[in-house]
Amino acid sequence: MKKFLFILSAGFICLLISCDSKKEAGMSEKAQKNLDAVHGVNKAFDTKDFSKLGDYIAEDCIDHAGETGDIKGLANMKVEFEKMIAGQENAKTETIKELADDEYAMAWQRYTGTVKTDHMGMKAGDKYDMTAVEVVKFKDGKAIEHWSFMQPADMMKMMPPPPPAKDTTNKMN
Repeated sequence: MKKFLFILSAGFICLLISCDSKKEAGMSEKAQKNLDAVHGVNKAFDTKDFSKLGDYIAEDCIDHAGETGDIKGLANMKVEFEKMIAGQENAKTETIKELADDEYAMAWQRYTGTVKTDHMGMKAGDKYDMTAVEVVKFKDGKAIEHWSFMQPADMMKMMPPPPPAKDTTNKMN
């Protein structure tokens, strides 16, 4: 009987220890805040409302994924984002997988929609379905840098066609 009570007591103590509320489990509060910021930016794109970007992005943020190079500063990012989304309809962002720690958040995302005007190598009416890994660096709860990594085939869809080749043959009459 003593053995049974000892085993039962030991099991109960193990259960209490495993349920200790002080024990850290899962994501830190800071990491969760970083993911929440990524979700906020995604929502801004899906709703076409960029008015709250300052809640998630620092004033001096750098977006390394600009169409023509780095976009520096929140105000410039808003202008570029509005220009980008104005040429699209039915735009939707789906998160496939996301990770975060206290300094970075990474999301593997799927983007779908329709291009309204000729844009980024696509013709008006073209539907797009692309994936990318978005990497965001945070400081003091706001994004300070952003990178985007895409499949080469998806990047090529956005490339304008090359200019026609010049005729380099010598034509002598």
